[in-house]
Amino acid sequence: METEENIVIVGAGIAGLATCLALHRVGLRSIVLESSDSLRATGFALSLWTNAWRALDALGVGDSLRQSSLSITGIKSFSADSGAPIKEVLFVDNNCIDYESRCVRRKYLLEKLENELPQGAIRYSSKVVSIEESGPMKVVHLADGSTIRTKALIGCDGVNSVVANWLGLQKPVNSGRSAIRGFVEYPDKHGYQPKFHAFFGGGLRFGFLPNDEKSLYWFCTFTPSAVHFDGNAEQDPLKLKQFVLNKASNVSKELSTIVERTTLDCISCAQLKLRLPWNVLTGNILKNNVCVVGDALHPMTPDLGQGGCSALEDSVVIAKCLGEALVKPIKDRGVEQEDEDEFNKIKKGLEKYAKGRRWRSFTFISAAYLSGFIQESGSKVISFLRERFLAGVTIAVTLRMANYDCGKLTVS
Repeated sequence: METEENIVIVGAGIAGLATCLALHRVGLRSIVLESSDSLRATGFALSLWTNAWRALDALGVGDSLRQSSLSITGIKSFSADSGAPIKEVLFVDNNCIDYESRCVRRKYLLEKLENELPQGAIRYSSKVVSIEESGPMKVVHLADGSTIRTKALIGCDGVNSVVANWLGLQKPVNSGRSAIRGFVEYPDKHGYQPKFHAFFGGGLRFGFLPNDEKSLYWFCTFTPSAVHFDGNAEQDPLKLKQFVLNKASNVSKELSTIVERTTLDCISCAQLKLRLPWNVLTGNILKNNVCVVGDALHPMTPDLGQGGCSALEDSVVIAKCLGEALVKPIKDRGVEQEDEDEFNKIKKGLEKYAKGRRWRSFTFISAAYLSGFIQESGSKVISFLRERFLAGVTIAVTLRMANYDCGKLTVS
């Protein structure tokens, strides 16, 4: 069976759902193809910084998500070697008037985006196996044998993107680091301040922050070769928990207590991958009417907390660009100009998107990698410099990268 759609989005993660919703907000219909048979809420929580909240407000879902999370008021950094405090940044004291940071359950975010979409916008059990060209159209082949012809194809299908592979982008590389993540819920209030607590050094990077008054999200990033991590433990939550407890025991009693309370079904581990930044600058992130968004474009290490935030940025920007290319001419002139067909308009809209996102994606990947290297390094020289001033520099970079406004979803 073959059908035809104007815009097809591959992947129903944060990037795919947000892109579909953003397009809907500017009056453009799209469908999302998701390989699983239901919404995949993998992962526990994520930190959303200022740029993400501006994007969520543009999408019209920011206020409802704020109701289920605490506003983070500052960052406290400590040495992971000794537990000694390094630097504290209070957002109010640093003139961060427009600053906003919250930890949000990934499941809540995905469900909220899904619920805002038109009925039938997501097609589950729709695994893309190949893409081919048919004149200006793209033909998407699904695992069930059906095909979809489309005027625009947007890949939001993550690190192992089929669309990015079709574009010829190099595959993401292993950073040589891994991350253990956990989520813990308390029967009553946990009592922790609404601050981001971070521990740097010794080949490790710990952190925890409140989601709401009864739950906390924590993480531990590390270089397996530097801390003698047993690779066989990656899929064993009990061993993962014991590894973090062993490393945290001499660093922070608070952190150890939080990890100890975490149930095994709320602990996971994953290798950290990134796309080489120069591949984003020089590679094909766009080819005529095909492009990529989110992790399909710029997979990065989590050291800036910008993975989900940048995907939300992308979604608003691409919808604005396509809206201006496709919707604005109709509003301005009432009829389509004869000398410019719809495919050229789509191409121009996507070219504008790619031009704006290429350098920012490069900066995201590079800044995240360098921040992680500085914060996690066990080098005596880096440790000395980190405790003197480099920790503050990485925090400043985090805040600077978050201070971005993708704009409103109105086609002027």
